[in-house]
Amino acid sequence: MGLFSFFSKEKKESLDKGLEKTKTSLFSRIAKAVVGKSTVDAEVLDNLEEILVSSDVGVNTTLRIIKRLEERVARDKYVGTEELNRLLKEEITGLMAENNTADATEFLLPDTGGQPYVIMVVGVNGVGKTTTIGKLAYHFKKAGKKVLLGAADTFRAAAVDQLDIWSKRVDVPIVKQGMGSDPASVAYDSVQSGVAQKADVVIVDTAGRLHNKINLMNELSKISRVMQKVIPAAPHEVLLVLDASTGQNAIEQARQFTKATQVTGLALTKLDGTAKGGVVIGISDEFKIPVRYIGIGEKMEDLQVFNKAEFVDSLFGQD
Repeated sequence: MGLFSFFSKEKKESLDKGLEKTKTSLFSRIAKAVVGKSTVDAEVLDNLEEILVSSDVGVNTTLRIIKRLEERVARDKYVGTEELNRLLKEEITGLMAENNTADATEFLLPDTGGQPYVIMVVGVNGVGKTTTIGKLAYHFKKAGKKVLLGAADTFRAAAVDQLDIWSKRVDVPIVKQGMGSDPASVAYDSVQSGVAQKADVVIVDTAGRLHNKINLMNELSKISRVMQKVIPAAPHEVLLVLDASTGQNAIEQARQFTKATQVTGLALTKLDGTAKGGVVIGISDEFKIPVRYIGIGEKMEDLQVFNKAEFVDSLFGQD
């Protein structure tokens, strides 16, 4: 059953607005790179490489994009600079199509045999993790799903309080314990309560430890194991939340978390406040993990299911 139907005219406009800073930065710099040039030559491509790297697309991904453009220029013999944005759209879309990023206008919940779909949310403090959980709960509930939240970030009193505020705001139940409680115990109770209450979705928050802490792997593994005592396939999704405005640091966090646990999906937040939206392309390409959601504003509706075709079109499409 489809949960979200996206990319109505209103949502497309929201996406365009959310990516405006990144798009403006890219367009102005690309325009300068082709001043006085009628064709895409080696100098233009060198300048473009520098622009993409400094826009947090990432070195490896940038080199792949430039290689594709070089092959395109060699094949087509003559490529005018006025075609550069169109070429970038086509080649980046093609690159992302090779990765494990499902392109959809709606997000489908897999069949879990009548059991709750369990999402374990991970990420460092300050990336918008709690807000993302709250917005996810809102969208699931809006789609007619019964949602339950689990406050397993028990190391910060504020984390439990913040999630509690979201549960009241969205009007969904929450399972919580006192500060300092065993996170795995909260996760176990959350999944067990989800089963008892016949919830469709259980979203479990986890501690926002720094990504270089050595005990992160042990903690996340323990939480997963106790969930599996209730639902053997849980968690069905391990969602890593990253702050797009941190650019290359977001890529480093992704690198560390994918070493610590089997991340199955990504959520990129705060795209509306940064010119570093190119990091979405780099993360998608480097990790081959589906980008599930992007945050493009503060409103509930500003958490959107990621659609690579719409994303690249908004980023490189001519106004």
